[in-house]
Amino acid sequence: MSVAGESGRAQQTRARAQDLEQAAERATDPQERQRLKEQARRLKEQSEHAGGTHKRDTDPTVSSRR
Repeated sequence: MSVAGESGRAQQTRARAQDLEQAAERATDPQERQRLKEQARRLKEQSEHAGGTHKRDTDPTVSSRR
């Protein structure tokens, strides 16, 4: 897969995670809210791995040892 394809998929996954977070904020049922938040968290992790956007890559306080 091309880098652009991976980036696009990561962006779509992040957008979906954002949608789920917003739905969680609107949810009135605590169990549904928690389920949506957890699903959003998992999608964010997937997008970070797929897009190569790891915390150490974007956090200037973390040194890179590559």
